Formats: sequence, C-alpha cells, structure tokens
Amino acid sequence: FLGSHLIDKLLKDGQNVLCIDNLYSGNLHNIKHLNKNKRFSFIKHDILEPLHSTVLIEKIWHLASPASPLLYQNDPIRTIRVNYEGTFNLLNLAKSHNSKILFASTSEVYGETKNYPQEEDMPVFLSTFSPRACYSEGKRIAETLINSYREKYNLETKIARIFNTYGPRLNINDGRVISNFIRQCLKGDKLTIYGDGNQTRSFCYVSDLIEGLSSLMETNYYYPINIGNEEEISIIKLAELIKTKINKEIILDYQKLPLDDPERRKPCLDKAKKYLNWSPQITLVEGLNKTIKYYRGIFQG
Repeated sequence: FLGSHLIDKLLKDGQNVLCIDNLYSGNLHNIKHLNKNKRFSFIKHDILEPLHSTVLIEKIWHLASPASPLLYQNDPIRTIRVNYEGTFNLLNLAKSHNSKILFASTSEVYGETKNYPQEEDMPVFLSTFSPRACYSEGKRIAETLINSYREKYNLETKIARIFNTYGPRLNINDGRVISNFIRQCLKGDKLTIYGDGNQTRSFCYVSDLIEGLSSLMETNYYYPINIGNEEEISIIKLAELIKTKINKEIILDYQKLPLDDPERRKPCLDKAKKYLNWSPQITLVEGLNKTIKYYRGIFQG
C-alpha cells in the first residue's frame, strides 16, 4: 500500500527503484503498472534473510512489516522477527553501502496514553503481554537498534512514526476501520463498531504521508518524528460520514472492544512542521471521496 505510492513518487522524481517484498501482506497488483518501467525492478525476498547488492544503494526505505492488527496478530513471532531481525539485516545493508535508511515506525509505540496529542518525547505505557505488543514492541526495539547503529557506525538514519493512513490500494479486506466501513457499506452489510464508538483516530491520506516521508529522507533529522494528520474524529462519526457518502440506510452493529485498543490517537505535528516544513493538505472528506471512488471501481470489476 504505502510502498507502491512511494515508488510512484520516487520514479516520478527520476530515481531508480529496487522493490523488495515477500508478498506476505503486499499485492503485486499495486505495482503492475510499473512492469515496463526500465528504472524499476522487483525482487521477491524475505528480509529475515540477509540482503546483498552489487549495485550501489543510496537510500533504503524500510516499510516492511504487516500493519493491520489482523495480520500482525496472526503470527506475532514473525511480526517481532521482521521488526528486529529484518531491521538488523537492512541496517547491515545500509552499513555496507553507506546509504541513508528510513524506518517506518508507528503511532502504536505510544500505547495507551493520557497525553493528547501524542508527542514524540512523552512517556509511554505499553504492556508486553498485550496482543498488540508484537507490533508496538517490535517497532520500539527497531527504533532502538537503528539509533545504536547510527551512533556506532555513523549511519544516516530516519524514523517516521506513522499514524493511521488510508487511500487507494489499501487492501479492502485489510481489517482497518476505513477499508472495513467502505467495504461493508458497498456490500450493504452492517457497519461493525467496536466498543461505544467514541474512541478517536486521526487519518492521514496516503499522498500526504508520502510527502512527509520524502521530506524526512532529505533532512538531517534523526530523532523519531510523527507523520500523520491532526484532524481527529470519533469512530462513530466516521461511520456516519461514510454512510452519508455510500448508503445512509446501513445499520450499525456494536461489538466488544478489542483488548488494549487505544482510546485516542492524534499526533502532535510540531516537529514535522518545524524540521520538515511539512503538514498534511488533504482533508478527511476529500480523502474519503478519493478512496470510495477507488473501492467502487474494485466492486464494479
């Protein structure tokens, strides 16, 4: 999802791209339009295995790891290994080529916090026994490993803490809330609301996220930095908004809230604005319109 949009931007900017994916959560359909592009190549490879390249690598964009709770909780040991061992392998690749490396971390590292909005330097509480811990703790240890490599080997590293992102190419069966709601509305199913629906999220449209990552790669800033959108909305209001755009008659179906589901998610973007000169431009309404149009195309064949 994110990787395919990033590749499009890199190619548009005149760069050569080698895409590595084991297709555990990725989809070749998202890059099929690049099959004849001479500056693009694809290798099916698992980053749990070491990587070597005879071609000089200038930049590494490390977006590997399932991000959907459905996927990362399905195989928690693998999720942890991808984020630690996979990151270890990519850092060694970066070291051998003296290349820049950007790591896609997550807002999940903030755990369940009473601090809003979430700031990069705030204290966090995470349960290591949570079903979500394989992902959040995996990302946290990866951040620590990256910083250790930076200090020991003088690598140029970047860490982006990504908040909820959506848009075209997000797998319609991904299991995250926007894709769930749109799919359920288009099929005429009930909309699944976990808990009372008053928990909040802040959703960033994919093109904004990619611009943020691109800006980060070109800076010297190496501390973790939030990339997301400050436009906070409750899940119940999101459901009603999507209903009005697709099918107002859809009924809501309330289910038990999953264990350790965060109560609120809203990024503090002060550092992104200051050090990256970046802030999101696409409103939620505009982004939903683009995303719904994409999913309608899938349903219509």
